[in-house]
Amino acid sequence: MEAFFSSMALRRLEEALSSIPPLQSALLLLLSLLAAIHLRQLLLRQRRLEPPGPFPWPLIGNAAQLGSAPHLTFARLARTYGDVFQLRLGSRPVVVLNGERAIRGALIRQGAAFAGRPRFPSFQLVSGGRSLAFGGYSELWKLQRRLAHSTVRAFSTGSPAPRRLLEQHLLGEARALVALLVRGSAGGAFLDPGRSLVVAVANVMSALCFGRRYSHSDAEFLRLVGRNEQFGRTVGAGSLVDALPWLQRFPNPVRAAYRAFRQLNRDFYSFVRGKFLQHRRSLRPGAAPRDMLDAFIRLQQAQPRLPLEHVPATVTDIFGASQDTLSTALQWLIIFLIRYPKVQVKMQEEVDRIVGRDRLPCAEDQPHLPYVMAFLYESMRFSSFVPVTIPHATTVDTSIMGYFIPKDTVIFINQWSVNHDPEKWSNPEDFEPTRFLDENGFINKDLTSNVMIFSLGKRRCIGEELSKMQLFLFTSILVHQCNFIANPNEDSKMEFTYGLTIKPKPFTVNVTLRETMDLLDKAVQRLQAEKTATENHLSANL
Repeated sequence: MEAFFSSMALRRLEEALSSIPPLQSALLLLLSLLAAIHLRQLLLRQRRLEPPGPFPWPLIGNAAQLGSAPHLTFARLARTYGDVFQLRLGSRPVVVLNGERAIRGALIRQGAAFAGRPRFPSFQLVSGGRSLAFGGYSELWKLQRRLAHSTVRAFSTGSPAPRRLLEQHLLGEARALVALLVRGSAGGAFLDPGRSLVVAVANVMSALCFGRRYSHSDAEFLRLVGRNEQFGRTVGAGSLVDALPWLQRFPNPVRAAYRAFRQLNRDFYSFVRGKFLQHRRSLRPGAAPRDMLDAFIRLQQAQPRLPLEHVPATVTDIFGASQDTLSTALQWLIIFLIRYPKVQVKMQEEVDRIVGRDRLPCAEDQPHLPYVMAFLYESMRFSSFVPVTIPHATTVDTSIMGYFIPKDTVIFINQWSVNHDPEKWSNPEDFEPTRFLDENGFINKDLTSNVMIFSLGKRRCIGEELSKMQLFLFTSILVHQCNFIANPNEDSKMEFTYGLTIKPKPFTVNVTLRETMDLLDKAVQRLQAEKTATENHLSANL
């Protein structure tokens, strides 16, 4: 039918043109063709249904509407516009995905199409511009990720020796952490555990990545790892640093934040690159890798298609992202222990029954401590401490749930919306670890797989298993050794600051030993003796 009307229109046009001089006829025909092409393009655009969304204001778009908790704003807007909607940050279109169906549809079913990263100025500053986490999707990126994932997996779920190394480092830091918290709580005092938790986790990652730890009073190390919040605010979804680039042209807080972020990344990358150069000089051919940096250097030597400078860049990502995420998670875990004392008691009872009081929990205990694991999963779900992933970008023209998404569109993934979906979780705003246990008291793995913290698909966090293992070991050791008490003078409301991770606002806690430090002291002494014996054996064979 459409073809019939088109041919009729052309015949009438030809009849009309026959009475017009040839030159004018040619001009009219050309204009008609141009008009037809324009009309066809207009019809095609109308057929390509774009996601709905709120009205964007000139210059700023919807930036002012995001507020201090964008993940909550996204969830509220989804109730009006649906799980796929569009915003504008400045002049840049952004598509926000909420809910499991939309997110899995993008990241799992169309993984490559949604695996890109926006070309944000801040992203180019991370890890010397060669970041795995913030870099674009390409063949080189795939190789970089494959080698990085292999290295991290070896130290978490790989052979026993590297996993034993993880436990050794973590046990030493757990001992130092408990001593600091108990000392600071002497006489019934309450202390802010935030800095101690950051340094403890950063030291575990430093030992894994570089083979050494730092004192909790080391000023240089504290300055390096104490700027996680500043980093997260700059690269988190909805940050004005990248949304409104014209703010860089005159003095204002956003420009100041961007310049501080640039210096932060220079300092961090310089620190890791220095360790990389030391390791290259001291790495002996044929010797077993001492840490992740050694292991990655070896992998790069076997895969020279990956440029050498990508090694320190990738380790910068692993060290930085892991210690920020884990220290944030531990702060939430401590808050949940003191806000829900009955949960803390139940965890202690399980650990005492399974582990006993004559040794410390270890990685092999994990399958036998279902309530502890349920507590960890509920803490991740409830806090959703990575509420929105690092922004994605589409690599091709694509569509999701019937909406057309052009190439290079910025994509925000609202993980919080999955973890607090009332259709998936009964009473999602209640903290209830037993939701993850089946009728026999075992972990329900179908439910645990529904918790979304580490993203999905091509950009899924390579450190997920390593992070979960560290959280289990820290948590089980802390509840085995300590009691945690809330400050009665503080509001029990759990407030937070938004960024790449949402961090609890400062709080204080009183920490006391359940018995003595003997188990921790003896364990650390035994590990130190094992380390000395190993070093002596290596020296004797040189």
